[in-house]
Amino acid sequence: MEVLRIILTVVYILICIALVVLVLMQEGKSAGLGAISGAAETYWGKNKGRSMEGKLVKITTGLAVGFMVLAIVLNLTLF
Repeated sequence: MEVLRIILTVVYILICIALVVLVLMQEGKSAGLGAISGAAETYWGKNKGRSMEGKLVKITTGLAVGFMVLAIVLNLTLF
């Protein structure tokens, strides 16, 4: 049981590092008042999910879910 906990802790730390890197790689969403007219068109574009930014958002969401699940699992193994 202790070996499984160590493996999950290592995976948890790797997910934490990956989340930090992915969040820093993403572009900022607030570009000021000048972005009101042009940003809506690029954000709601057809190929947003296929772009690099769309892929980063999807990967970040998946890692965030994994982060939450592992946090709960690791917390339950303390008892």
